Amino acid sequence: MRPACLLAAGAIAAPIIAAPTNAAAQTVSVTIPRLNVAEYHRPYVAGWLEPAAGGAARTVFVWYDIKKRGAEPGTKWLADLRSWWRKGGRGLALPADGVSGATRAPGTYQVPLPRNLPAGQYVLNVEAARETGGRELVRVPITLPGRGGSATGSTELAAVTVR
Repeated sequence: MRPACLLAAGAIAAPIIAAPTNAAAQTVSVTIPRLNVAEYHRPYVAGWLEPAAGGAARTVFVWYDIKKRGAEPGTKWLADLRSWWRKGGRGLALPADGVSGATRAPGTYQVPLPRNLPAGQYVLNVEAARETGGRELVRVPITLPGRGGSATGSTELAAVTVR
């Protein structure tokens, strides 16, 4: 059984309409590095797909402090994921079933791509922002079905791979 945060994702904007591919075997691997800093906070991380030729973005996952309540709930700091926020994160009703999840400790995490993606070229974007830390965006060009890719961040993210 998969945790709710790893199920197929919903759309941020208008859905992409075309013949779907079988993307069941496509998996995103995100590595959050262990940083040697005095004050470490787990990063907020968002991953989304965009058609390479332009078009609506689709959130695949967003990891934030889902348990924080009160005057400053965890969603308040999602705007620090600036690129994702501008691409449509601000319009996503959170928590989003199958998309939202808690922040992650350093390590490597697997997230399946949505199964109903049309064939074509995409860019997977993964952005991380950390309190008292930095912000980083990693972009991975991919082709569906079949050809994945990888890229490596320099601070807040390590390897991001699509298989």
